[in-house]
Amino acid sequence: MTAQPKVSDRLFFDLSARLKLRVTGGDRLRFLNGQITNDIRKATEANAVEACVLNAKGKMDAHLFVHANAESFLLDADPALQSSLQARLERYIIADDVEIKDFTAQLSIFHVISANAPAITSPAQIVAANRFGGDGYDLWCEATQRDQIASELRSGFRFCDDECSEILRIEQGIARWGRELTNEIIPVEANLEQRCIDYEKGCYIGQETISRMKMSGQRNKQLCGLVSLNNAALTPGMRLVATDGKDVGWITSASQKNEREIALGFVKRGFNSVGSRIDAVSAENARLPVEVVDLPFRQ
Repeated sequence: MTAQPKVSDRLFFDLSARLKLRVTGGDRLRFLNGQITNDIRKATEANAVEACVLNAKGKMDAHLFVHANAESFLLDADPALQSSLQARLERYIIADDVEIKDFTAQLSIFHVISANAPAITSPAQIVAANRFGGDGYDLWCEATQRDQIASELRSGFRFCDDECSEILRIEQGIARWGRELTNEIIPVEANLEQRCIDYEKGCYIGQETISRMKMSGQRNKQLCGLVSLNNAALTPGMRLVATDGKDVGWITSASQKNEREIALGFVKRGFNSVGSRIDAVSAENARLPVEVVDLPFRQ
């Protein structure tokens, strides 16, 4: 069984399967600033920014990280977006000097959780990025250097595989594409406001919805932490109901922490304050009591 990971551990992750797009051209900065929720000017060769790509209604088309690289920007996103993200961006290239190419096969990405950049001898671009709710760095390299860099990282970090990273990101309350993040979710509902949205930048697609939600201070649902009160197993897809049986949300991801059954899920307004008690409905229609808790989950 995978050892319980913590953000205080020195961990490294192989993110090479992620989609990687290179955006070039003289209009790349202006173009990307009109497509993403964060300010692309904050993306440098040393620092990545986290952002979302939205449709006109403010719902998510993609979640990504982006940083500068020479005369280009490099974007990385969940592998499931390989068939859609490039086409979604290219749809808005009208008379812009912008070209987007898929470099997924040519480049590899590692991520380390560390307060300091890792010291390696192999050639790589090292970029500060917060992917798991703590200080970290991405290492971008040619795919041919992947094995060498992995070997170097193993001397100072513990490798965190897919199971390990899933445990960590759930405990940290980090939303993932295909689970918490879908085409039906608005970024602020998934707690992405502070990390992914810049309210002072110029216009971008979907901005009207995001600005309206900021003005009203209201959202119909919110991503929450959930703890099983009788320690019954929680599973993705379970419906969440109020005491009167009214549907109030659903579970998106589940794990265990310190022998407790925990989960992430979207809970409707009026039922999602910390301390609220609702029920998760099992496949057998049993009602399992859960409590809404703060994220990240406490030790």
